[in-house]
Amino acid sequence: MQNLFGKKGLVTGAASGIGREIALQLAAEGVDLFLWDIDEAGLKETAETVSLVGVEVNSRLCDLSDSEQISAEVQYLVDTWGELDLLVNNAGVAFYGPTHTMTAEQWDWLLAINLHAPIQITREFLPLLLNRLEAHIVNVSSICGLVAGARFSAYQVSKYALQGFSEALRAEYSRLGLGVSSICPGPVNTRLFESAPCGREGKKTPIPPRWICTTPQQVAQRTIKAIYADQGLCLVGWVAYALYYLKRIAPWSLDLAHRFGRRKRMKKKAAQLALYAESQPLKEQAAATRSKAA
Repeated sequence: MQNLFGKKGLVTGAASGIGREIALQLAAEGVDLFLWDIDEAGLKETAETVSLVGVEVNSRLCDLSDSEQISAEVQYLVDTWGELDLLVNNAGVAFYGPTHTMTAEQWDWLLAINLHAPIQITREFLPLLLNRLEAHIVNVSSICGLVAGARFSAYQVSKYALQGFSEALRAEYSRLGLGVSSICPGPVNTRLFESAPCGREGKKTPIPPRWICTTPQQVAQRTIKAIYADQGLCLVGWVAYALYYLKRIAPWSLDLAHRFGRRKRMKKKAAQLALYAESQPLKEQAAATRSKAA
């Protein structure tokens, strides 16, 4: 977009972290804003801070896991403004732990917020966005949408899909003046990890050390630049760059890292299975003895 001043935008997940900083920096550029979040106190604080800049701000509570609530809020924005220039799909949640420990409900919850909500919001706002001379969609993804790791599979599935959705939208609508940017930071100093449920009993979701994290402010700054430059993929932070180019140049190295220690663990697993197999006849014999005694 050539100019943001006077434009109208929506930011989801605006109560804290990256969403809050994007909202503040968009306001500094002169963008009138609708802010969505489920955190009432945080949303109110963000809205009050944004309003100090002098732009119009509307804050609305919205649970992105509820598709009916999303549609109602979309209609409220349409009735209020009747136009939209900028959509920032930022809200997201995470789950840490082995994939097999996740319940169907946890999968549905995470995918609803991280993937289904951005798709629904985009789909319902596309007519308004396409009716503008130029408009822009920002999908806040993650380096986890480009490079996979362990124990975050549901989060990574949602971000890989969001990355594909961003690329598909950009390929389809660029000629019509709709820009699409996918923001892919490495670890960010937010509450995402702290608030993520953990599927490992008795343990908490690990928080990345600060020295590898970028800040929400840096992500927001790069997001504003990506909007102005109509940048398709925007990496943020040295970890994101390192992992992205490592996968492109030497993808085998990441696979090797994931397989490190495999032989030792396989031996341990084989021994455990052998012990289990040996214990079964003893259990069966004991059960038969108890049956005769009865």
